[in-house]
Parts: sequence; structure tokens; C-alpha cells
Amino acid sequence: MSDLETLPGHLVRRLHQISVARFACRMTQAGLHLTSVQYAAMLTLRDHPGLDQQTLAGMIAYDRVTIGGVIDRLVQKGLVSREVSPSDRRARVLLLSPLGREALDAATPLVDEVQADLLSHLTPEECELFVKLLQKTTQAGNEMSRAPLRLVARSENASNQKVRTVDPMQFDRKPL
Repeated sequence: MSDLETLPGHLVRRLHQISVARFACRMTQAGLHLTSVQYAAMLTLRDHPGLDQQTLAGMIAYDRVTIGGVIDRLVQKGLVSREVSPSDRRARVLLLSPLGREALDAATPLVDEVQADLLSHLTPEECELFVKLLQKTTQAGNEMSRAPLRLVARSENASNQKVRTVDPMQFDRKPL
């Protein structure tokens, strides 16, 4: 018989619940109406403007179907815009709006506080080790996920903005 409090999956689920609750609390206190997934989408669009919805979903490890609702809500709030792709008139690209940049700028320090809160009971050395172990575990299990992480790299040539998938195992990602 297993002891529930020693099962990694159970503990990861509980930590996720705690993280989501703390995120929601900080956003509500600040008068921001953002979910952690919306924040991740906006942060990624800030760093990679002009992504299509499918690529964005891969970059934040979210399933393609559900990301549609996330983007719809961000568009309705005026935080993200959908525009015709300059390279394919049939496609739409996503851009962070000026209002979206303001919201992201306001939310980012709060998100940083949530991260510090989550790890506040650990020493700096334990924090570093914990994050490294989380990265190692999530990278190793990436392909088993319902929504695997798919990082992209942009061409250095500004006139050629092709997106290509990059193996997530090649990168150490800073957690959100």
C-alpha cells in the first residue's frame, strides 16, 4: 500500500494547485484578470511576436484545442490581436497589443513574487536543486505529455521569419 504523501505525482498535483491558487490570488489583489496560461501566452508572444496559434501552443506546452479559448479571451480583453500573416494571407498571427504589454509589465513582478513564495521554505541551494530536478524530470517526460513542449527558433534574417522546432532538451529554460 502506498503512502499518498510520498507519491511524486500526488505531490506535483498538490504543488500545482498551490501555485495556481497563489497566482490567482496575486492577480486578483492587483486587479488583473489573468490566468497563468494567459500570462505564459502573453510572455511568449512578447518574446516571439507573430506566432501562429499552433506554434504558441507548443511553446507553452498547451494543447492546441484549449489554446484557442485562451487566445479568444485575450483578444476579447484587447491584450492580444490576430492579424493576417505577411507570409501567408490565409494564416493569422498573434501579437501582443499595447494594452497587453502594460498588463504583462504589471503582472511580471507579481509572478516573480509567486515563484519566490512557492520556494520560500527552501534554502537558495535547495531552490536551485529543486528547479534543476523539475527541469530534468519535465524534459525527460516531455514526449509523454498530452501537450509536449515545442520550442522554436526564429531565423536571424529579419525578412525571413520562418519558425522551426527546436529540441527542448537542448535548452535550460527559466521557469515562469
